[in-house]
Amino acid sequence: MKAFFEAIQSLFVDFLFWPYDVLRELELTDWWTANFINWILIVVCCVAMLYWLKQLNVFKKNNEDEDGTTAHSFLG
Repeated sequence: MKAFFEAIQSLFVDFLFWPYDVLRELELTDWWTANFINWILIVVCCVAMLYWLKQLNVFKKNNEDEDGTTAHSFLG
C-alpha cells in the first residue's frame, strides 16, 4: 500500500507539477516571462467584461432591460 501512495506522489511531484517548477525557477530571472500566462488571462477577462457591458447597453437601448425590484419572481 505504501508503494501505491509513493507512486501517486511521484506522479504529481515529478511529472504533473513540472511546469510549475519551471515557472518558479524562471521567476528568479525574468518576472514578466514567468507571469505571461497571468497577463493573457487578465486580457481575456477584460475583453469578456467589455463585451458583457456592450451587451448590457444593447438591451438597455432596446428597453428589454428589467432593472426593477420585481424583475425576478422570487424578489416580488
